[in-house]
Amino acid sequence: MVDKKNVRTLVGTVVSNKMDRTISVLVERKVKHPLYRKYVKKSTKIMAHDTDNQCTEGDLVTIEECKPISKNKSWRLQGIVNKAAQV
Repeated sequence: MVDKKNVRTLVGTVVSNKMDRTISVLVERKVKHPLYRKYVKKSTKIMAHDTDNQCTEGDLVTIEECKPISKNKSWRLQGIVNKAAQV
């Protein structure tokens, strides 16, 4: 059994779901600038494993860290917080 208490989780927006069972998630955070003391947005794109291909672009999701699945994927989809509006 894997101990779940030390697993990192992040919340982000799905940017791309064009790959098979893979989503690209944009995670934003606010960091204080060291000199100007102003908060600046920083972002990273993370590849995550989506087993059922259930995410669409614009969804707000939570992802959790796991063992490496491929070269670029070491995160897995934990759940969908908010679905994107269908057009």
